Amino acid sequence: MEYSKEIVIREVWSCNLESEFELIRELIDEFPYISMDTEFPGVVFRPPVDPANNRNYFRQLKPSDHYRILKSNVDALNLIQGFDVERDAHAPDSIELLRRQGIDFGRNREEGVDSARFAELIMSSGLVCNGSVSWVTFHSAYDFGYLVKILTRRDLPSGLVEFLRVLRVFFGNKIYDVKHMMRFCNSLFGGLDRVARTLDVNRAVGKCHQAGSDSLLTWHAFQKMRDVFFVKDGPEQHAGVLYGLEVLC
Repeated sequence: MEYSKEIVIREVWSCNLESEFELIRELIDEFPYISMDTEFPGVVFRPPVDPANNRNYFRQLKPSDHYRILKSNVDALNLIQGFDVERDAHAPDSIELLRRQGIDFGRNREEGVDSARFAELIMSSGLVCNGSVSWVTFHSAYDFGYLVKILTRRDLPSGLVEFLRVLRVFFGNKIYDVKHMMRFCNSLFGGLDRVARTLDVNRAVGKCHQAGSDSLLTWHAFQKMRDVFFVKDGPEQHAGVLYGLEVLC
């Protein structure tokens, strides 16, 4: 899949946050589709596993088990924009990976977006609490977990049912997790880059593990999946389900 028009990833820092949200407010009614990805400092809490039976163990975890692990990590960690590598808990291998992909932790600390200000502006942007908006994501339970944490300014709800209720309040029912949708597509498996290659979808701009580039690749993969695998019934039947938390929002 080739793209004829030049695509530009817009960098957003504290200095231009308000003007970028103003642009979003002007466009959201005409273009009510949002592809979203976040970058965060890895996973520091994992369940105890038997190395000899690792794969089967994870398959046996219930959605409530996955959520409990997710909550432990999201409560303890911050998104990259609010992250201090010298102070905050993190997974060192994840930090090194993000550094190799061009994430400037020093600049993020000095010029990054304040999460409280972000929450204030996104609430008036038309992106959330708007039933007309669709969210397109890939393996996004953690992404939404961090967004809920930012929007509520508190730890995640204690249980999965309450988390999904809050998720529905902010983001509605039109949430598409490509990783979940892959379960209903023959020949699709693996991570985002592998799925894109299988679908013959190219990364239009940027590098992997950069939120803007990964979001765009997720959107293009979703479009291709919709046109190939969901022509008859549409993808709507799989909306509102996050991979790993397979309970309808």
